[in-house]
Amino acid sequence: MKLYKTVYLTSLVISAGVSTLKAQEVTPPEKTISSEIEVIRPYKPILAEAVKLRRSPDLDNLKTYKAKFSYSLTERKLELNTDIQKLQAQQLADERAVELINNYVKGGLGNLGTFLAEGYVGIGKDEALQTGAFFKHFSQSGKLNKQKEDTQQLSVFGRSIGDKANLNGRLNYERHGLFFYGIDDLNPSLNPDPEKQALSFIELEGEVTNKFNNDENALSYAAKVNAYFFNDKFDAKEQTFTLSTYLNKRIAHFNLGLAASTELGNTKDQETKISNNLLRLNPYLKLQAKGVKIVAGINFVQEFGGFTSTRIFPAITADFTLIPDFLQVFGEVKGDVNRNSLKNFTDENPFLNSNIHIQNTVEKLSISGGVKGTGGPGFGYKARFYSKTITDMPLFVNNFDKFNKFDVIYDFGDMKLFGLEGELSVQVSDDLKWTGKLNIEDYKTAAEQESYFKPQLRVSSNLTYNIDKKITFNANVIIQDDSKAKTFLASPFTAGSTTYPPVPDFTNERVINIKGFVDLGVGANYKINPKFGAFIKINNLLSTKYSKYLYYQVNGLNAFGGISYSF
Repeated sequence: MKLYKTVYLTSLVISAGVSTLKAQEVTPPEKTISSEIEVIRPYKPILAEAVKLRRSPDLDNLKTYKAKFSYSLTERKLELNTDIQKLQAQQLADERAVELINNYVKGGLGNLGTFLAEGYVGIGKDEALQTGAFFKHFSQSGKLNKQKEDTQQLSVFGRSIGDKANLNGRLNYERHGLFFYGIDDLNPSLNPDPEKQALSFIELEGEVTNKFNNDENALSYAAKVNAYFFNDKFDAKEQTFTLSTYLNKRIAHFNLGLAASTELGNTKDQETKISNNLLRLNPYLKLQAKGVKIVAGINFVQEFGGFTSTRIFPAITADFTLIPDFLQVFGEVKGDVNRNSLKNFTDENPFLNSNIHIQNTVEKLSISGGVKGTGGPGFGYKARFYSKTITDMPLFVNNFDKFNKFDVIYDFGDMKLFGLEGELSVQVSDDLKWTGKLNIEDYKTAAEQESYFKPQLRVSSNLTYNIDKKITFNANVIIQDDSKAKTFLASPFTAGSTTYPPVPDFTNERVINIKGFVDLGVGANYKINPKFGAFIKINNLLSTKYSKYLYYQVNGLNAFGGISYSF
């Protein structure tokens, strides 16, 4: 009985301990036992600290492909080179050659029988060797009797740029055909059959200049040779040969130089023949420093041939930069002898008479000064005054026997000239540009009543506007004040003389006023493609009936247009 109790008590203790450890989880015994169990505290499980992964897992489980290589080893001698290797520049692709289309031909037609033919050809792409040729023909017929005029120009040039010197050469030919169509409105029947005139000019020119050298003590030189032959339809002939040389030696900021020239001329007509020659020597000293440029020298002039004289004039110029690129002050004092010629006279007035008397004009003293500079990008200006004392100034007058032809007289004595000149240039952009020029002159004649055909006011202006890449518009205007002309009531020639007397006879003269004018011209160019273009031009848009020279009325409104081709 005691053993049974002992076993029973032992089993009971073991069961109670196990129940406590399993948090009231009771495993029913094989036999039902009625008992009461008292729970002292609740069960609290304890878990171990979790291990945190601090990177995202790789979700892509890709296998890396490993290629199999086979190696072949070659024996090579080991070279030790401690020098710095030169880097090889990568070769650039060849630049596409630029297509040059500087050559062109142009042709046009218009009213008044206007015909234009023009062309330019340049040969060779070598910048050091250039040759080319230019040709132009222009003809026109007015409404008056034989109011016809035509001009032709032909020029051939060549240029060579060497290592030490540059060579230039030109051959020019000009022809000017016209009629003496002048009409006196008071006597329109005086010129029923105008004579024809043809002026021909051939010129040869060669020049050599040294290339610029940065050496402070460099020697610069240049030489130029010019010869021309001029003649008209009648018997007038003129030949001129000119040789000019130039030497300059730089010494730091100073320059020592000498300019020399010789002009040999011969003019011949039916009743006149004259040899007109000049020798000029111009030694000078030039100082050129920062903002300062002064040239001081003399101009020695020797006249020989038909008449002889020796003259020495000052040759001084000064230029001071007060504000770089914005304001410069300049001045000049000089004198010279101007060689007159038939070529110069006919360039100014082609309706010249035969047997023109030729003599030189002396510019005794010329003083000028002013300011120039820029007022910012695209704006430039220049303003100056000038005062001259001129001896034997040439003037045009109508011939007494042939009223529609002009003779040349000289204002014997010292004529005083005072003038103002102004220039403006405004470029708003690459597409819009305007330039203007103004001249105001006051002549105080020595012996004559007036400075004939010398207007006191002249204005010229030009406007260019690129509307777009294909269309360009341009306009120009010329304004000229009144001028004076002189006619004779009777022949001014004395018995046995063919030259005008030194002192004019006012009782035998009549001064006529020539009205001023405004000449407006417009034009446009249209670029069809890089090679073809079209143009139109209108002259004397206001159709003003004016005259530059007495009895010679210019054409009215003239419009012409055409096409151009570049290649």
